[in-house]
Amino acid sequence: MFTGIIEDTGVIAAIEKGSGSWVFVVRTSFEPGSVREGDSVSVDGVCLTATTVRGQTFSVDASLETLRLTTLKDKAPGQKVNLERAMAADGRFGGHIVTGHIDAVGTITERRNEGDSIRMTIEVPPETARSIVKKGSVAIDGISLTVNDQSDNKFTINIIPYTASRTTILEKNQRDKINIETDIIGKYVESFLAKRDGKGIDLDFLARHGFVKGA
Repeated sequence: MFTGIIEDTGVIAAIEKGSGSWVFVVRTSFEPGSVREGDSVSVDGVCLTATTVRGQTFSVDASLETLRLTTLKDKAPGQKVNLERAMAADGRFGGHIVTGHIDAVGTITERRNEGDSIRMTIEVPPETARSIVKKGSVAIDGISLTVNDQSDNKFTINIIPYTASRTTILEKNQRDKINIETDIIGKYVESFLAKRDGKGIDLDFLARHGFVKGA
């Protein structure tokens, strides 16, 4: 599990394209030993496993399915990526619950400056938009952000200078693609409501779902 608080912007040192997966070699400023083989690392919001670690460089494998569903397939050596190590059990929870499982690839339809901040409008598929709510949380390329507004298949966010200076978000422009993960709580609520089949809430409904004791 991750929090969406980016720890480092790493650099893709190399990409090895295989028939069944791609290997990304990432150079980071993490302290040597802070990433170990088998650890989960969020790379631009995608949960991947460190397979090889050498000093401040580690490798991760991305399956063809992962490549198809994310922006990793568009990466090239020399590009920066947002990095976050999996949250420690005793760590501070600074963002929101981020799983590293990308829901969709969104498109930036507008970017403009608003004072010291940057305002972006992002378009996502309809099935993804259903889980996005105004003032809720969303992860964009692994960054935990607040939804300022939402309408149809688009939503807006504001990037403050602190976030802009510590992530890759400044490099994103209109028409660029970004990884989107919606709030897992919203997805559970959507799934829960879909299973109600339009039935109202009564004592039987509450009892069946553990909210009250049955008769």
